[in-house]
Amino acid sequence: MNHDIAEGKWKQLVGEARTAWGELTDDELAKAEGRADKLAGLIQERYGKTRKQAELEVRRFFDSNRDF
Repeated sequence: MNHDIAEGKWKQLVGEARTAWGELTDDELAKAEGRADKLAGLIQERYGKTRKQAELEVRRFFDSNRDF
């Protein structure tokens, strides 16, 4: 999924993101604004993952939610 498109559809994807990363708060997800870099940073910080791991998770998340 084009990450620019994801920003426009972020409100629809928040529920899916909440399921994928349950430790992220609604406020954190709102701050991400559907931007892959922001979301990866939040995941990295909250879950203690490397930047590369977090970016891979985000890429897979957006790719698996192409229908939105």
